[in-house]
Amino acid sequence: MIRFLNPWWLLLLVAVALLAAAYVWVQLHRRTYAVRFTNVALLKSVAPKAPGWRRHLGATAFLLCLLVLALGMAKPSTDVRQPLERATIVLALDVSLSMQATDVDPDRITAAKAAAKQFVEELPESYNLSLVSFAKTATVVVSPTKDHAQIRSAIDGLELQESTAIGEAIYASLQAIQSVPADGASGAPPARIVLLSDGYTTFGRPNEEAAKAASTAKVPVSTIAFGTQEGIVDLNGTRTPVPVDRDALQAIAQQTDGRFYSAVTAQQLKDVYRDLGSSIGYRTTPREITQWFVGAALIFGFAGAAMSLLWTSRLP
Repeated sequence: MIRFLNPWWLLLLVAVALLAAAYVWVQLHRRTYAVRFTNVALLKSVAPKAPGWRRHLGATAFLLCLLVLALGMAKPSTDVRQPLERATIVLALDVSLSMQATDVDPDRITAAKAAAKQFVEELPESYNLSLVSFAKTATVVVSPTKDHAQIRSAIDGLELQESTAIGEAIYASLQAIQSVPADGASGAPPARIVLLSDGYTTFGRPNEEAAKAASTAKVPVSTIAFGTQEGIVDLNGTRTPVPVDRDALQAIAQQTDGRFYSAVTAQQLKDVYRDLGSSIGYRTTPREITQWFVGAALIFGFAGAAMSLLWTSRLP
C-alpha cells in the first residue's frame, strides 16, 4: 500500500489534468481547421505523410512524466515490517558513597564503571540495553535502547550519592524491562539484570522482597561485587569501614537463578547473556520510495522525447 508523506503536493495533479485537457482541446480544433480547407486533394499532395495517431504518443508520455513527478513530490512511501529483537539487559550500578573506597584500584566506582562499559562493548548490538543507577533511590537513567553508545556516555556521567537501595534498584530494573514494547510479540521479553555494587542495603525495600519479584517475573539477577573487607571511606572527616557484602549479593543471584561474581572477566560478562534467548517483534515503518517515481518519470520523459523527435522532428 502506497501512502504520501506530503499529500499537499498532489494538488499538482490538477495542473497536469488541465494541461491534458488543453491538449485535447487543441487537437479537436486542429481537425475543425482541416475540414475547412476545401481543396483536400491539393493539401494531401503537398503535405508530408502525417504520423497519424503516433503523434499523440510523445505528448502522452510527456504528460505521464509530469503526472509521476507530481506524485513523487508528495513523497510516496510504503509500509515496511521490520523485525526487532526484544531481548533486554538492564545494568544497575551502585553510586552510593561507599563506592568511593579505594580498596579496589583506583576506587570501587571507577572499577565498576569500567566493568559496566566493558559489558556494553561485549553485548551484541541487537539487544536492548538499559541503565539504572541507585543510591538512596533508584533511577532509570536510560530506558531500554539499542543505542549502546548512549549507555556508555550515561555511565561516565554518574555521580555518587548517599545511602544504598539494592531492592529499589531491582524494582526499577523490572519496570524498565516492562517498558519494552510488545511490537506484536506475546509475553514479556527475555531479560537479565546485571547489578554492580558493594552489597550493603541501607535504605528502601529489602533485597529478599525485590529478589522474589524478579524470580516471579523470571528475570535472573546477576550480581558483581566490588570491594574487599578492608574498604574505608572518609565521610565528613570520619573514616568509616565499608566492607563488601558478598553474602547479600550472592543470595540475590541464587534466589533469582542469576550468577554471582567477585572478580569479573570478559568471558564471565558474556556468560550473563549467553542463554538469554530471543523474542522477535515487528514494527511497521514507512519507507520513502520517491526515487522509484523519479525513475519512472525519467523513463516517460526520455520516451516522449524520442517518439516526438522520430515522428514530428521536434521535442514535445
